[in-house]
Amino acid sequence: MNSLSIFGTSSDAGKSTLAFALTYLLHKRGVKVAPFKAQNVSNNSKVCDDGGEIAIPQHFAAEAIGIPTSHYMNPILIKSGSNNHAHLIINGEAVTDMDVHEYYKNINSLKPHVKKAFKKLSKEYECIVAEGAGSPVELNLMDKDLSNIFVAEEFKTKIVLVADIERGGVFASIIGVIALLPKALKKNVIGVIINKFRGDITLFDDGIMILEERFSIKVLGVVPYKPFNLAFEDAQSLMGYTQDHSKTIIKAAVIKLPHISNFTDFEPLVADEQVELSFITNPSEANHVDVLILPGSKRVVEDLQWLRAMGFEEILKSKRRTIIAICGGYEMMFERILDPLHVESEIEEIEGFARFDGDVVFKEKKVLKKENYEIFDCNVAGYEIHNAIAKKRHKKHKNLYGTFVHGFFESDAIRNKLFSQINENYEGYNFQEYKKNSIEEFAYHVEQNIDIDFIHKSLAL
Repeated sequence: MNSLSIFGTSSDAGKSTLAFALTYLLHKRGVKVAPFKAQNVSNNSKVCDDGGEIAIPQHFAAEAIGIPTSHYMNPILIKSGSNNHAHLIINGEAVTDMDVHEYYKNINSLKPHVKKAFKKLSKEYECIVAEGAGSPVELNLMDKDLSNIFVAEEFKTKIVLVADIERGGVFASIIGVIALLPKALKKNVIGVIINKFRGDITLFDDGIMILEERFSIKVLGVVPYKPFNLAFEDAQSLMGYTQDHSKTIIKAAVIKLPHISNFTDFEPLVADEQVELSFITNPSEANHVDVLILPGSKRVVEDLQWLRAMGFEEILKSKRRTIIAICGGYEMMFERILDPLHVESEIEEIEGFARFDGDVVFKEKKVLKKENYEIFDCNVAGYEIHNAIAKKRHKKHKNLYGTFVHGFFESDAIRNKLFSQINENYEGYNFQEYKKNSIEEFAYHVEQNIDIDFIHKSLAL
């Protein structure tokens, strides 16, 4: 069976969610399938079953179909660095920080890692669903494109193009991308999925006819817009979440740090009917919430400085407020942050908010763990990704709760314990059941609006 590349006509066209849906639907049809992305640029990552670190979409897609998560599913991960530098993670392990220009200059040295990972998965699975990145025809970058052109050419994958009709210009984007593809890849294009359609879908019937009859481009389906509040890859997609506030009894706010990371931590709050979640950047916005959350950060020292400059220090030092600090946010709550090896910053020492006694120290080797934790007398199935070390994995002082552990809010017990103290009428819900149902509903929604039979048959040719 052939493997499948998911190309987009642009960034945020919906490649991640459709790649997940196609992986899920092929799995349900009995295909032994695995998700893949050669190179991902994201501060949002998780620890795999094999101990490596990969981006959220591939981890999520693998979990959704019940296969082990592996660093082979995302061999190259890039996180934001300081001064035009990128933090490079290869095969699940942090390697170095390098200048972006240096990264592209040495791009060929990364291709063997992509090849090895794809071939490794191909030995275990009959079909790999390889998500692309951005647009595959950025002409100045095509020779440096690991996720789109390189994978499609190297492994002769079939190609599905995803176009975001919300952006406008859908015809030009589809026809333009296909026209600019290398000749050898054009014949591998199965067709296009029109994504995020709003309104009466029959209004696009003429559009389908134009694409198929005038330009010989197979339209695999038109997928109506449907919110999917899971597996956020980046801050841009995160801001697209939707909530119904009719049953709200608790208001929670996450401080949207400039280098916020692991914001999938807050998916259980987005889904909670009794919690209204907002992301704030101004201290005045914190005056109207019941619980303030200080999230993870890829650049802890820089974000600590930003918090002070924005005027958040007094709020974060207040003992009257309920505050939950996670990972980088937890580190900021100690007396000092020490980085003698310049792991994350040129600043070797900076004062924290001193809500917890002691210091945190950045170490060169990153902590990567995935296990069950006992936190605040509750069981949490979570993970850790951090360079800073403190004496305790979690601490509590008055109304301040801090922990290194991500996935904190996925524990129904934790949410029930904390939120019932804020409002005794809080009832809670089963997040894992919600997650399972949301996955099934979204996959079914996609299946009803695309020609999955044609895609399946095309992969078998």
